[in-house]
Amino acid sequence: MSSINYDLKKIKAFVFDVDGVLSCDVIPLHPNGDPMRTVNIKDGYALQLAVKKGYQVAIITGGYTESVRIRFSRLGIQYIYMNSSVKMNDFRDFMEKTGLKPEEVLYAGDDIPDYEVMKNVGLPIAPADAAPEVKSIAKYITACRGGEGVARDVIEQTLKAQDHWMCNEAFGW
Repeated sequence: MSSINYDLKKIKAFVFDVDGVLSCDVIPLHPNGDPMRTVNIKDGYALQLAVKKGYQVAIITGGYTESVRIRFSRLGIQYIYMNSSVKMNDFRDFMEKTGLKPEEVLYAGDDIPDYEVMKNVGLPIAPADAAPEVKSIAKYITACRGGEGVARDVIEQTLKAQDHWMCNEAFGW
């Protein structure tokens, strides 16, 4: 039984911000000035399973480090938008390329740059530690803080609702 008050059978795509959603919102800096993000292994498992099951998965982030691109492309994610100064522009590109309808998309964001996209999807999601403005428009606020299983929580609930969770593809990477 899902704790998300939305018809999860409608969801065909997952879109995630990185900093504050797929990684913690406190980021150590490398001596060269590059941010060094953390990732959650269970998020990674859920993301790659969603890809294997045919869901469209996208990353839209204002940040840019090659390690982010490498991490998410290795999980099979095709749509990775980095240096996104206006996330709505990249979201429109994703929607155009996939032919999805807004009600088929789950978007997880944590801060003001995510707000406009969240207002334009069927299922806006916020981590427990998201900005108040973002929480105010989220249809579901996960108990997870950013970087601590947000993707796993929402993907698992969605795949369970669609009978795609404990499937043959689930038992391997």
